[in-house]
Amino acid sequence: MSPRGRALGERLQLGVVRGLARLPEKVQVLLSGQRTVIIDGQRLDPQLQLVRSLRQWRGLVPLAMPGVDIAAARRRFRREATAFAGPKTPVRATRDFAIAGLAGSLAVRHYAPAAADPQPVLVFLHGGGFVFGDIETHDEPCRILCAVARMHVLSVDYRLAPEHPFPAALEDALTALRWAREHGGALGGDGRVTIGGDSAGGNLAAVAARLATREGASPAAQLLIYPATDATTPRASHDLFGEGYILTSADREAFTRLYVAGTGVSRGDHRISPLHAADLGGLPPALVVTAGFDVLRDEGEAYAHELRASGTDSRLRRFESLGHGFISLTGVVPAARRATQEIARDWRALLDSLHR
Repeated sequence: MSPRGRALGERLQLGVVRGLARLPEKVQVLLSGQRTVIIDGQRLDPQLQLVRSLRQWRGLVPLAMPGVDIAAARRRFRREATAFAGPKTPVRATRDFAIAGLAGSLAVRHYAPAAADPQPVLVFLHGGGFVFGDIETHDEPCRILCAVARMHVLSVDYRLAPEHPFPAALEDALTALRWAREHGGALGGDGRVTIGGDSAGGNLAAVAARLATREGASPAAQLLIYPATDATTPRASHDLFGEGYILTSADREAFTRLYVAGTGVSRGDHRISPLHAADLGGLPPALVVTAGFDVLRDEGEAYAHELRASGTDSRLRRFESLGHGFISLTGVVPAARRATQEIARDWRALLDSLHR
């Protein structure tokens, strides 16, 4: 099938999913071709169960398979993320521009909240396994964070592996954080510069927050949404959700391999697996969000617990019925939109509690 034909087929399938999402829950479960999914005492959201079945029916090719066309996979990732995001949440303004990076210009997008008075700034790093994703794939999550948390968001189009393996993405994250600290006022910031991201972006945010803190330039807080924190240790959630739940164990392994390939850096290095860092105390307050049906669930929660044990203010929130990548499913899974809005409210509450 031609690329145009595949794209048309995906749009048609998306329309079907949106229509089915309005049906009663029992009917959705029936149409998914499976019984209600209950694992580890958690019940999978019925709309997400339907999306999961559709993705399996479409026969997505695992990244780990030999000969996978990375460029084609990226295009599909972008089409799916953009389509599944739903209607755009309104913000006061957006602006695309570039800042100076270590390897040339670094593209960013600024989202301005409705309030014209100074507000906090969030430097946001998208997910996608260090291989996929860009500013467009995470446009709607950034819009929700901007509008609901009432803050400026600076989304970063960092360099991707395998063309740009470690430490390229981390360098870009640190560059954007430093830029925001210096120029946040010009964006409308109130001096509170924070950092956050989802999945691989959550990994980058966690590592950048710690490294910046050790440099004496700590962000005000860190938002880690289902972050990848340990590329070395198998955990229960890897066994429970390693297949069929958006991010597979095989794909996670492939992402890590592409990220560190040819660098000589160990997977246990604290810049790859922040859970292995020896110095997690004295870091900025963290809101750590996990999903119940996610291969990364247990390592994300382990990181939250380790932060707290080290004396860092760490707040953990698990959305039990959702899976990996849910902030990118806000247009087809109503519970995902509600959860993303709740994250934004919790994030603002955390920042306001620190500002009193």
